[in-house]
Amino acid sequence: MTFKVKQVFKAASLLSIVGLALVGCGKTTQQPAASPTTDTKNTPAVSPASANLLEQIKKNGKIKVGLMGTYAPYNFLNDKKEVDGYDADIAKNVAKKLGVQADFITGEFSGLIEGLQKEKYDVLISQVTITEDRKKTMDFSNPYIKNSVNVVVKGDNNTIKAVEDFKGKKIGIGLGTNDEKYLRDVAMPKVGNFEIATYNDVISSLMDLNVGRIDATINNIFALKPLMDKNKLNIKAVGAPIKEDFAGVATRKNNPELVEAINKALSEMKTDGTLKEIHQKWFGVDPNF
Repeated sequence: MTFKVKQVFKAASLLSIVGLALVGCGKTTQQPAASPTTDTKNTPAVSPASANLLEQIKKNGKIKVGLMGTYAPYNFLNDKKEVDGYDADIAKNVAKKLGVQADFITGEFSGLIEGLQKEKYDVLISQVTITEDRKKTMDFSNPYIKNSVNVVVKGDNNTIKAVEDFKGKKIGIGLGTNDEKYLRDVAMPKVGNFEIATYNDVISSLMDLNVGRIDATINNIFALKPLMDKNKLNIKAVGAPIKEDFAGVATRKNNPELVEAINKALSEMKTDGTLKEIHQKWFGVDPNF
């Protein structure tokens, strides 16, 4: 009897020890892992999803630049079918200072902003005018150009000399541009109703103006001469500039690192003379801002 009791006691003791050991193991496996910030040797790489846009651009080695490609001398396809022009040169030099290549993606202006929001582009460098309304959905760099906008009419038109003469006329303008917004929100309430015809590129509006399909348009003076010369257009700018616009590099909201880097690049381009050189190359004058 005594022997059996001792055996039972020993068996129960053994089970208790094993049980305690198992419980101890369970507690060990449930301990939280050390924070990766405390382990400098094994810190995980930043994933694309968590990286800021500037880091992603540098990792990819390129910056996706959205532009029209139909707006000489700002951005257009040259004889080699390469994107060329003032905006293209700005983009290439900004990219160079960021340590990456500029990857140009062309599209109609009316779709550029939507493409930016859908991440088709990293930035827009396509004469995107800086406005308070656009600042609600995009961020901008500091300006890289100032444009003066004039009324443009057919060469033999002597009746339209200013926006005030637009009443009852047919006025052509680029779809989705800041100039379209100006015509609808500022000019029309001021001078009275007129018809607005929209276009997906500038040259189409100027060609229609040249043959009399529209009575006038508004455009900046830097854009006119090369288009007039190349296409032998009988059109002219009239009157004093109706407004002055500043264009900047547009980015998606909440990318302060990228905006700061672009501003730094543009500032360096002003200091080292690159901006002046590009401006002289395409317009024959020094920057006016």
